Amino acid sequence: MIVALEKIVGQNNVLAHGKETSRFTHIWKTDLPLQALAVVFPSSTEELSTVMKLCNQEKQEVIVHGGLTNLVGATQTEKKQLVISLDKMNQIEEIDEKSRTITVQAGVILENAIDAAADKNLLLPLSFGAKGSAQVGGVVSTNAGGLRVFRYGMTRQMVLGLEAVLPDGTIISSLKKIIKDNSGYDLKQLFIGAEGTLGIVTKVVFRLQEKPQSRSSAIVGINDYERVIQMLKHMEKGLAGTLTGFELMWQRTYKAMTQSPSGYTAPLPNHYRYYVFIESLGSDTSNDFNRLETLIGEALELEIVEDGVLAQSERELQSIWKIREDVSVLADQAQYDQHFDISLPIPVIGEEVDRAIEKLEQLDFVEKIFPFGHVADGNIHFIIGKKDNSPEIIEAINAIIYAELAKHKGSVSAEHGIGLDKKAYLSTSRTANEIALMGLLKKTLDPKGILNPGRIISL
Repeated sequence: MIVALEKIVGQNNVLAHGKETSRFTHIWKTDLPLQALAVVFPSSTEELSTVMKLCNQEKQEVIVHGGLTNLVGATQTEKKQLVISLDKMNQIEEIDEKSRTITVQAGVILENAIDAAADKNLLLPLSFGAKGSAQVGGVVSTNAGGLRVFRYGMTRQMVLGLEAVLPDGTIISSLKKIIKDNSGYDLKQLFIGAEGTLGIVTKVVFRLQEKPQSRSSAIVGINDYERVIQMLKHMEKGLAGTLTGFELMWQRTYKAMTQSPSGYTAPLPNHYRYYVFIESLGSDTSNDFNRLETLIGEALELEIVEDGVLAQSERELQSIWKIREDVSVLADQAQYDQHFDISLPIPVIGEEVDRAIEKLEQLDFVEKIFPFGHVADGNIHFIIGKKDNSPEIIEAINAIIYAELAKHKGSVSAEHGIGLDKKAYLSTSRTANEIALMGLLKKTLDPKGILNPGRIISL
């Protein structure tokens, strides 16, 4: 098998016979050597297609690696499995300023694509903490979200076309730049959010926006969750379509982010129950800032918010948003941590987070509880510090966080995916018929079950 792979991609593009242990399965766990048969680095769609034809013929299980920033065990491997890394498929092939599109290979780092678009005065609105290491193929395969979903939607809403290689090596290529296309099934949707279980994304055409000329930000303190919702409505109405960020942080999380040893300075006192981070992208720096300032002032007069501060410079703006984005500060405060990204209807978020905190505080092995999230689109994250990583502790914490999802028709995964870690809880968000249909799609496109086996569902 190794010799055949070397003939396809070249000897220097295969790590095997112990060399594969120089790699790892997660960017934040680099102390754990990779367990795999080998790591293969195709440099083109055609090479990848040939590799997959060989793997399909030999019934060789394949795990796809991108930027390795996932949080659901999707890139874990076993010694018998082959890893395909898209690191070398990393070219930005085209930026079409007239069509406002960017065509990129799957191994392109997201931030590089964002910067390339910005150089042409265009905006790729995807924005999340791991953008400096996440690869485009993984971003599409997990339908990643982030800080601007409220305005621009999930990754799915930005993909106009893509190319993918099926488990048997068939290339499905539809690199279109058009917005409207009702010519039958929208096949690209099969691969967006499928976590590499139906095909390996190799190229993507993203829809771009005109680059905003201004960015205004503020942070406000609020003591009542109902007023958080009122503030969201107040900002939506007042900013008339330019509100791009409305992020919520609970007091305990804000304290952890702005006290030693975090390195960040608190822009507001830490005695409010909730902190909302607000962003507006517009076309007139002075007028947009003044509009946001007026709206914050009105919210203070109406007693919707208790306190607020606007970023007066780019430096202050970056400082405010680093408090929201650099969640590694929270993970570093516990030897063992557990991450969650659930979705709930906006009106019940306050009570559900309070319920979860109350239950978690009753567990002796829970040391830290940090809630925060994209409240404008109903997505709440938890980072929970604990004494150890035993299955019993993991399950006890999961049971509390996921307890009310089915009741509220929420989701076990707002943006991180299912992978291996959440597979047992998929039924909290999907009906038996939906899961059966997923299984049918998997069996149809991957009858031998070789591509990212065990992720999302099991055959």
